[in-house]
Amino acid sequence: MSLSGGCHCGAVRYETTIDTPHHHAVCHCSDCRRSCGGLMTGWALFDDAQLVITGEPARYASSDHGERLFCIQCGTSLFYRNQAIFPNQTDIQTGTLDDPELLPPQAQIQLADRISWVAKLDDLPGFDRFPGE
Repeated sequence: MSLSGGCHCGAVRYETTIDTPHHHAVCHCSDCRRSCGGLMTGWALFDDAQLVITGEPARYASSDHGERLFCIQCGTSLFYRNQAIFPNQTDIQTGTLDDPELLPPQAQIQLADRISWVAKLDDLPGFDRFPGE
């Protein structure tokens, strides 16, 4: 089995040749929050040799060694690369998978940066769709 996904508009797509990443973690760091615009983001690390990307993502040097890749058309954040800590590997934002249910996270990381109320989200009222619909 393989995993596939892509950006919101479909200009950038990807597929892995395996379904087991080196790790899959939900990250709470402020860099990830700002780059994806969410409260946290899931990252699954794959060897570059196991990843096929179609389309041309834009690149942003987010640190001395790290780069974030995103769709220039719709702005979807897709990948993270850091040759210093993950040589020849790419982290995929798992929220962009066609079926994120296939790859449950194994851990949460950067909890020191987690927004405190995120841990209490299950205590809030929940609705299957927008309230009132």
